[in-house]
Amino acid sequence: MLAKEGNTLTRDTFSLLYATDFADRLESQIIPALRSGFIVLSDRYVYTAFARHIVRGGSREWVRDMFGFAIIPDIVLYLRTDVPALVNRVIGGAKGMDYWEAGMDMHLGPDLYDSFCIYQDRLIAEYESMAKEFKFEVIETVNQSIELIQEDLRSRIEPLVKRPRKVDVSLLDTKSLMDSKPEAKRER
Repeated sequence: MLAKEGNTLTRDTFSLLYATDFADRLESQIIPALRSGFIVLSDRYVYTAFARHIVRGGSREWVRDMFGFAIIPDIVLYLRTDVPALVNRVIGGAKGMDYWEAGMDMHLGPDLYDSFCIYQDRLIAEYESMAKEFKFEVIETVNQSIELIQEDLRSRIEPLVKRPRKVDVSLLDTKSLMDSKPEAKRER
C-alpha cells in the first residue's frame, strides 16, 4: 500500500498486485458463494485489469495469461460512457481525481485533468475493443438517467437470476482450471 501511495509502482507490479488481490477474492469470496448456490455480481472483474495494463503499454497476452485462473462470467455488462461524463462524475465525487485513474504515472498531460482525459479516453477505447471481442452486453449511460440505466441493468440481470442454477463445482476449483491448461503444466 505504501508504494501505491508513493506512486512508485511499475505497470507490471501494479498488475501483479491486482491479480493477487483478485485471486484472494476469488478463492475466499466468489468461489465459496458460487459453491453455496449464490449469484455473484462483481464490479471491475478481470477486464479492468486487462484494460489498465494494456493502456499502460503492457502485453495483452501476459496480462490475460496471468488471470487465466479467473472464472468466465455468465454475462459482462459494460456501462458505456465518455470522457466528459467521467469528468463530471469524478469532479462531483467525494474523492476527486486519483493519480492512477488519471494515468499520471504515464505522463500523458501537463496536469492531472489533461492526463485524466487522455488516459480515460484510451481506457474507453480498450473497453470498446474488449466489448466486441468478449461480447459484452453494452448499456448506454451517456445522457441517461440513473433510473433508465438501472432499468436496463435489471432487465439484463433478471433472466439470469430467475433461471435454474446447476453449478458444476469442478469448474470452480482454480487449481484444476490451471492444471487443465497445457502451457501451465509445462511452466511448473
